[in-house]
Amino acid sequence: MNYKENISNIIITTMQEDHADQLEALQRIVFPNLAEEELLHAEQYKKHVELFPEGQFVALDGDEVVGATSTIRYHFDMDKNEHHTFFEIMGGGWFTTHEANGDWLYGMDVSVHPGYRGRGIAKALYRARQYTCTALGLKGQMTVGMLNGYGEVKDKMTIDKYYEKVKNHELFDPTVSVQEKIGFKIVGLMKDYLNDPTCGNAGAVIVMDAPIS
Repeated sequence: MNYKENISNIIITTMQEDHADQLEALQRIVFPNLAEEELLHAEQYKKHVELFPEGQFVALDGDEVVGATSTIRYHFDMDKNEHHTFFEIMGGGWFTTHEANGDWLYGMDVSVHPGYRGRGIAKALYRARQYTCTALGLKGQMTVGMLNGYGEVKDKMTIDKYYEKVKNHELFDPTVSVQEKIGFKIVGLMKDYLNDPTCGNAGAVIVMDAPIS
């Protein structure tokens, strides 16, 4: 399954092993506040391509990687919303948590180089993930979206209160609210998900159903 979409001469396509070094460099640019063990590294990207090639995508400007998304297949019970950390769900970065018959596509990240933002690349990467959901007959895609606006108001309210205000559209979060506009719906709060003070170490569990074919 080789996916390709052209967005104003930026090509969204299936990730290859030879993209690995650039992908690690992009992680460090896009996620400067993540702990080292929560960043993805070149050797890990190569393993992702080996484990689940249909779920890994890059955005290319010529030969330069300017965006990417990584996923696994996963059995997700929306009613239970069982707690896990980012480090646990990504198998320490190696995606050993990938379940070959999982019914949801779990998005580990979406990253776009700062110089290429505002050009529809993130939306295109989400579309690529939806393509995989449809092609494999999955229920849809889900992820834990970082509540990145919390750092601005952390002295005024708890993360629980912030989450409720974002969910009720009383506050705009620069990550989760944008993901809602793309088509995700908020279904839960995952506290102590990762080590990033800008989001209070928490994220919103969000899902997007696969298109009905």
